[in-house]
Amino acid sequence: MAAELTVLHAGYAHDDGVASSVVFVRDGDAFIVVDPGMVRGTELILDPLAALGVQPGQVTDVVLSHHHPDHTWHIALFPAARVHDVWAVYQGDQWEDEPAEDRQISGHVRLIETPGHTPQDITTLVDTADGLVACTHLWWDAEGPPEDPRGTDAEALHAGRARVLALTPVRSVRGHGAAFTPDKSTPR
Repeated sequence: MAAELTVLHAGYAHDDGVASSVVFVRDGDAFIVVDPGMVRGTELILDPLAALGVQPGQVTDVVLSHHHPDHTWHIALFPAARVHDVWAVYQGDQWEDEPAEDRQISGHVRLIETPGHTPQDITTLVDTADGLVACTHLWWDAEGPPEDPRGTDAEALHAGRARVLALTPVRSVRGHGAAFTPDKSTPR
């Protein structure tokens, strides 16, 4: 059985505020939250999670796409979870060095390293019944811009985009905004 993915909160980045896209993935016994970052109120994360029948203490894993506060701000909502970033897996007072590249979180969820926005960016790949979904900060929008206005390495960003697009995802959940379906016009 494939993983189920739900966008709990579609993020945004405007002059009047910033919020991350927050994703929940149910894969068997694994309950995974991706980027529990800045939102106007914690209820924007917790209420949709509760509607799925999940309490914060049941979340087994949290993935941080990178270390900017707008993607990490509400990590403490999930105190029992293992936390995954580009370098390691953390839980309680334990720190286990483990590169994110091809790290399998559950049967249908794995991580790959996709620097560009920051040197530490990772993409969460989720195999769903509809196909592969990529939770990533590689794109600001389905139409662009071709260059990340806050990116640290344009060459790495374009390589990451090409890598993810070669996996033929059916959907990309971007760091700030609605998910989109990548196609031939998606910036590489």
